[in-house]
Amino acid sequence: MTHGYRGTALITGASSGIGAVYAERLARRGYDLILVARNRDRLIALAQRITNETQRSVEVVGADLNDRADLAAVEAILKHDASITLLVNNAGVGTHTPLLESDVDAMTRLIELNVTALTRLTYAAVPGFVARGTGAIINVSSIVAISPETLNGVYGGSKAFVLAFSQSLHHELADKGVQVQAVLPGATATDFWETGGLPIEHLPKAIVMSAQDLVDAALTGFDRHELVTLPSLHAGEEWEAYETARRTMAPHLSSSIPAARYVTAQRDA
Repeated sequence: MTHGYRGTALITGASSGIGAVYAERLARRGYDLILVARNRDRLIALAQRITNETQRSVEVVGADLNDRADLAAVEAILKHDASITLLVNNAGVGTHTPLLESDVDAMTRLIELNVTALTRLTYAAVPGFVARGTGAIINVSSIVAISPETLNGVYGGSKAFVLAFSQSLHHELADKGVQVQAVLPGATATDFWETGGLPIEHLPKAIVMSAQDLVDAALTGFDRHELVTLPSLHAGEEWEAYETARRTMAPHLSSSIPAARYVTAQRDA
């Protein structure tokens, strides 16, 4: 069953995995699509299948978001296509290789994709959303945003940026008609792991969620206007306690006087 027209969703990293599932689900929800990824052939095949199944309009954009010219072309689409009502920042790369075994140039490219490209695309989309008084951004982060010890620290740091950026965006834009959601997947059955050199078969089955289940859960969180969605966390109260502790600390984090525990006893002259 398809729904009424809901505007256009632009999805990055849309050729496979989580991005491709978002494309299928959003088309069924009534969105036309602009699919962005490096693999144009995969995009075309996916677009044809989605159009056949849903009769929605699907445009494909072959782009490497690590390439500034390609990135600028996608930014231009977001700035000038007033039909876009949803941006899904899904494109990203990760690694489980320890810091000291990682190539710093590869880590820099990771930051440029996970942080810089995501930031620039968001900046391109938001002014139009605010001007029209409607729009939404889904930023795909990761559980390593709050558990950086789990995998490579550069990857964790990049996803912590995505979470913090999303929280700040929500704070700024909530009263302007713009919805923001950060999705924090755990291990998900995609080619992410193979690309990083660790085949998914090497992970315990109990911790790996299918991309379909992940996206369906994330969209349920989106429908509920959750700012942060953790599909794998069964004890939701643990996140609520974490957030409550963070917010309780917030008013006390800046002071003109050092905390007593850091003030050494005055020595006699």
